Amino acid sequence: MGKVLIIGAGGVGTVVAHKVAQNPDVFTEIMIASRTKSKCDAVVKAIGNPNIRTARVDADNVDELVALFNSFKPEIVINVALPYQDLTIMEACLKSGVNYLDTANYEPKDVAHFEYSWQWAYKKRFEDAGLTAILGCGFDPGVSGIYTAYAAKHHFDEIQYLDIVDCNAGNHHKAFATNFNPEINIREITQNGRYYENGEWITTRPLEIHKALTYPNIGPRDSYLLYHEELESLVKNFPTIKRARFWMTFGQEYLTHLRVIQNIGMARIDEVEYNGMKIVPLQFLKAVLPNPQDLGENYEGETSIGCRIRGLKDGKEHTYYIYNNCSHQAAYKETGMQGVSYTTGVPAMIGAMMFLKGLWKKPGVWNVEEFDPDPFMEQLNKQGLPWHEIMNGELEV
Repeated sequence: MGKVLIIGAGGVGTVVAHKVAQNPDVFTEIMIASRTKSKCDAVVKAIGNPNIRTARVDADNVDELVALFNSFKPEIVINVALPYQDLTIMEACLKSGVNYLDTANYEPKDVAHFEYSWQWAYKKRFEDAGLTAILGCGFDPGVSGIYTAYAAKHHFDEIQYLDIVDCNAGNHHKAFATNFNPEINIREITQNGRYYENGEWITTRPLEIHKALTYPNIGPRDSYLLYHEELESLVKNFPTIKRARFWMTFGQEYLTHLRVIQNIGMARIDEVEYNGMKIVPLQFLKAVLPNPQDLGENYEGETSIGCRIRGLKDGKEHTYYIYNNCSHQAAYKETGMQGVSYTTGVPAMIGAMMFLKGLWKKPGVWNVEEFDPDPFMEQLNKQGLPWHEIMNGELEV
């Protein structure tokens, strides 16, 4: 049905490649490209499909991207490179007439700032080119938005309160490690928190607000309020929302390490002078921390991510909790990667499938909740991320 080009051969890219290869009726030709071609070749070897092509590309270089796109001629690019590279890849897609999908919003390299304005600014250019750009098609953002759209379509006349809850109850047996790119992860959680209430954004100190929330099959876990990018698009696309928040679990040992990293200056993203050269401390830290791709083999436990929603249906208030639990070991057995990579990579593949099937195809730049959630939800059950619902239970938030 379609040619797909995957940019990025990290943990998420590896999962995307595995899942794309599992659906040959939709993805008829596949290429994986990265700054390091040997990483792409290793993914192909692990999948065992010699028909998957590989290439080297610098995703910061528009001309290199354009040359690759014009050579392979994909119908859609799945961008699972770094968020810094979203705009160069979008530019290359426009120059080459290629459709686009990513899993995380653009952020500038020199400041930890998360918002969709840079990518939303491309809307008219993609419309005029007749191309589709699908933003934030991982789990959160991604499935969290699709869950919200599904709830709005089937269970509510008016969503009023939305809490996205993300628990990783796994144990990777490392003193300290991040589950995805350490640079992106640490930038994200050391920023001020932010949530939406009554038409305003309210800022909190980093990890200031927290409470114990109970997760299915896991139990209570300390959950901390963070700002997360999907809140920005969800309150825009569902204007009845009175309050929207995002919660993530962290263990005390993780938070202690994080506090030390910040206190000694290793979370800095500005350059410092070292032995006559300039380095960014957080980038150096990334080089010495465990690679998230290598955590899977000894990872135990599971993740639990979902949406807890309160609102009105037929004039009556009710609650709705929709979630997925994902086993780290099951993810590793299938793809060689841990559950956090799996929960991001599977939805990226499904989003590309929705496009190639013509179900999510309209010129412009769109967040996932602006498409029909039903066919995507059906594929989640088929592709390894089954979802569950609790009606009118205690939301705890």
